[in-house]
Amino acid sequence: MKFTKTTEQDSKYNNLEQMSISELLTNINNEDKTVPLAVEKALPQIENLTRQIVLKLKEGGRLFYMGAGTSGRLGIVDASECPPTFGVPHELVVGLIAGGDYAIRKAVEFAEDSTTQGWEDLQKHDISSKDVVVGIAASGTTPYVISALEKCNENNIVTGCITCNEGSPLALTAQFPIEVVVGPEFVTGSSRMKAGTAQKLVLNMLSTASMIQLGKVKGNKMVDMQLSNNKLVDRGEKMLMTELQIDQKTAADLLKKHGSVREAIKNFNNE
Repeated sequence: MKFTKTTEQDSKYNNLEQMSISELLTNINNEDKTVPLAVEKALPQIENLTRQIVLKLKEGGRLFYMGAGTSGRLGIVDASECPPTFGVPHELVVGLIAGGDYAIRKAVEFAEDSTTQGWEDLQKHDISSKDVVVGIAASGTTPYVISALEKCNENNIVTGCITCNEGSPLALTAQFPIEVVVGPEFVTGSSRMKAGTAQKLVLNMLSTASMIQLGKVKGNKMVDMQLSNNKLVDRGEKMLMTELQIDQKTAADLLKKHGSVREAIKNFNNE
């Protein structure tokens, strides 16, 4: 398969600086509308990788995301939201970015070009064959990610990827590639736009579907969420009121006593 880097192709629009604000927003929105359709085409690939993630997590493994720049930041966002949303340990889903934590806020020059740092970063977490590593790179050519996945393959570690070019070096390296081809960006080469949106949508799918399969959702509710602010406490009380047909005070008392919606529901009939 011939590799064409569509993420770097020239925008379908020109003379952007001459457009009105309304024209800019309308055209950006028109491009964004195409992203879910591109994700839809990749659903079979997304399912294949999700099955592997669920399998490994059920066996006691972990999920690692790794990328550079926008891709790395998106992986970190998804990983960091799993504990509060699903009540899982912080070490269950881990996001790594080329250049380390400093790179979350500021670009680290040439960090993505290292062919050794990715594997070194994984080794700091005692990576093993129980785990899954998902490389994220819009271009599919990031050395930091590709080299890490190559080492994972050598060490019998399941590898997946999310990329926005078909037939890229990253997709050819990953055992379970996801290729969401969104085409040229509105601003030529600005892959934080459509490509970033596509990656975020896929990450939502991978983590949410996996956590549901692990039993971290009851009905359609986040019964294992961490009660870390008043909004979430209020949400938890409403869940209990609906599920158990009780008043707000009883729900509040139950939640305070048991510390989670799941535990409150489980112990309600025993009190």
